[in-house]
Amino acid sequence: MIIVLKKNATEKQVQHIVDTVRGWKLKVHVSRGTERTILGLIGDERVILGQPLDIFPGVESVLHVLKPYKLASAEGRTERTRIRLPPLRKGGRPVVLGGPEVVVMAGPCSIESRELLFALARLVKKAGGKILRAGAFKPRTSPYAFQGLGAEGLRYLAEVRAEVGIHVITEVMDPRDVDLVADVADVLQIGARNMQNFNLLKAVGQLRKPVMIKRGLANTLEELLLSAEYVLSEGNHDVLLCERGIRTFETMTRNTLDLAAVPLLQRESHLPVIVDPSHGTGHWDLVVPMARAAVAAGADGIMVEIHPRPAEALSDGSQALLPKNFIKMMTALNAVARVLGRKV
Repeated sequence: MIIVLKKNATEKQVQHIVDTVRGWKLKVHVSRGTERTILGLIGDERVILGQPLDIFPGVESVLHVLKPYKLASAEGRTERTRIRLPPLRKGGRPVVLGGPEVVVMAGPCSIESRELLFALARLVKKAGGKILRAGAFKPRTSPYAFQGLGAEGLRYLAEVRAEVGIHVITEVMDPRDVDLVADVADVLQIGARNMQNFNLLKAVGQLRKPVMIKRGLANTLEELLLSAEYVLSEGNHDVLLCERGIRTFETMTRNTLDLAAVPLLQRESHLPVIVDPSHGTGHWDLVVPMARAAVAAGADGIMVEIHPRPAEALSDGSQALLPKNFIKMMTALNAVARVLGRKV
């Protein structure tokens, strides 16, 4: 259920409604826009059947949300979510996800060495990328594949963030590691294989740090939104949705990149949408065209993998862009974004 408040509703009126609803053992999500404040009620709504909510002072209307993802639904917001990462250095600009700028996240699939991480971080920043992506913990299909450097990789990420001055996103796989990763990362990534790891979703939901959830290998968009709902329902309102391809009958690509997910998710939800064409295709020569297409479709951000020697990469070398191709991609994305009145 959604309670829409009047423009002139006072803080005292808002708090009175919140306290009353909590007294009915329901959770309340407060969404403050420039024009309206909206209260989302979460829980067993049978306890308020027959309650005249619309007569409370300050209430404009009461709406019943039929979708199961109530907090993630666009019905519960008057404005789209914008996630702000504060500047890392004095005088710097914040990074805003969900705004007019298309934010590019780039870096190696996994952290292989301190030297390589620093070199790629500087490349990403110089080329206009805003967030360094690199995995310290790597979920792999084979137990014999490289699993990442773990805590050592997080130390490298902390160093590169401080010295280069670039925000970082990295994956967390285990609820026990959430605090460890959150101490370093500006954005925590929930990988495709953990999209429905509900204990992990609840754990990151208790943070006050942005979380990006990647769509699972064979999951519907509704299931992705319900995973976001787990995080939102715990009180963390800064959630990003990531389309990274799904498993279909097609074998010429690693996955099938579902670009229709971008406008569909933006229609259904207020959350920013990121596209990962690296995992979505699995082939480096397909990454740039699909990244361009994702920007054209309205994506709020792009995530790609880069490596100076893909043949020697410890993970996902076949889909990694060479540095020169990454720079060309940034130019191409800017050209597409400008047509749409945006920038990269």
